[in-house]
Amino acid sequence: MFSEEDRRFMTSLGIDERRVLEQLTMFEKGARFARLDRPCTLGDGILQVPAERRPHYEVLHAEAASAGRFSWFVPASGAATRMFQALFKVFKESPPPSRDAMERRARQGDRDAAAFLEFVENAHRFAFYNDWKNAMARCGLDLESELAAGRYATALEFLLTERGLHYGYLPKALLKFHAYPDGARTAFEEHLVEAISIVKDGHGVCRQHFTVSPEHEALFRELARVAAASYGRKYGAVFEITFSHQSPGTQTLAVDRDNRPVRDAGGRLVFRPCGHGALLGNLNDLQADVVFIKNIDNVVPDHLKGATIAWKKVLAGVLLDIQQRAHGFVRALKSDRYAAVLEDAAAFVKETFLCEVPVGGTSREALRDGLLDRLDRPLRVCGMVKNVGAPGGGPFWVQGDDRRLSRQIVEKAQVDWSDESQRAAWEKASHFNPVDLVCAVRDAAGRPYDLMRYRDPQAVLITVKSMEGREVKALELPGLWNGSMAYWNTIFVEVPLETFNPVKTVNDLLRPEHQPG
Repeated sequence: MFSEEDRRFMTSLGIDERRVLEQLTMFEKGARFARLDRPCTLGDGILQVPAERRPHYEVLHAEAASAGRFSWFVPASGAATRMFQALFKVFKESPPPSRDAMERRARQGDRDAAAFLEFVENAHRFAFYNDWKNAMARCGLDLESELAAGRYATALEFLLTERGLHYGYLPKALLKFHAYPDGARTAFEEHLVEAISIVKDGHGVCRQHFTVSPEHEALFRELARVAAASYGRKYGAVFEITFSHQSPGTQTLAVDRDNRPVRDAGGRLVFRPCGHGALLGNLNDLQADVVFIKNIDNVVPDHLKGATIAWKKVLAGVLLDIQQRAHGFVRALKSDRYAAVLEDAAAFVKETFLCEVPVGGTSREALRDGLLDRLDRPLRVCGMVKNVGAPGGGPFWVQGDDRRLSRQIVEKAQVDWSDESQRAAWEKASHFNPVDLVCAVRDAAGRPYDLMRYRDPQAVLITVKSMEGREVKALELPGLWNGSMAYWNTIFVEVPLETFNPVKTVNDLLRPEHQPG
């Protein structure tokens, strides 16, 4: 199937031919759907932390923070193109539509037109407004006059393209989200400030890692240099900021409708980025201890950070409490006195992870081995908010190939919508995944786990994309908090909805939680 030139190209990307053949098999077989048993709910898979327990968890967090155990991990390479989708539609129209035309479309139910008008009427409320205005002023143009006169194309050119701010093509992390009396902050800077209260150690060090695209790394590094110095002085912190890229070796082959490899105009095989599941390797390479994982756009101004910080500490405390007990049992089970803890360890597994211990025999050694298999794994505690209809995944009890149930985060695309029972299980979900994770990735001896051993490589998604006017099928690797963590020990904890404030469209920045206090 592949020529020597194909193989050389794969080698240059760091892609093994055997993996490509496996991908072709996956295309032929089709994606494997998750088998939902029921949604996780309060008392059935989701833990509600009593108010009287929170101080205990906050103490555990403080001790671990002081000892320098925490790191902060943020996927930050996503482009902001979709944030400005409604604006791009207007910008690309020829001739440019008038204000009257946009108002008429909005009255007829055109959501993009309504979103565009909301953006224009509130332009002055965005944290990037002054930068936008100054970019136009340098070319002798006045932003307010252009918008008032309905000359949208010129104004949008200075916002979206490289003639001005280039916001339509930059990563979300580098966009100014929030205004303050002394200036404005990007999403990247908000993460730096938020992390100070959560991961700063006893020496004032904050360890943070961002995954970025190679073409934007220089911009990130320059912003990090300036911001770290500024916020370090202001908050008494020392930032250790590192960056990594999604490895080209994680790209997956594109195929046509008949599952034949797609080639570009030059005859080369086409490989595509395969979603955030590719970042499992980046997380693995950190060799960290306890890691907070959060999306780049879920940040708020300082006056609203209190709830987020408080609940981050609670989540970390829950994780540390469970890890401490699990590691204690692991060490005892690996010792000569393991028989004395078998009953307690089995009770802990049942109570904490809500599952029975798989045992391959009737002997005490078999029970010990089953307990070690269950306890000696990476651990994650995931915040869950009440479902208010936001698009995305949620917490479910999922049936594995061995028919055992486990707690998993499931995306909508992983569900077989032709199956009425699966549709019904999805629609009963009471909670939503805001991507608010704390992960313990070292074993009882302090050694980093090989996280690749605890993923489900079959938990892939097959999507249809457009490439140069033709449809191609693309393969997405197991999502970072979906299939990539399928065999971790998982705890779901309810957190307040106020801790979830994503920015999916630019107009989300007009919501009260993103405006100055």
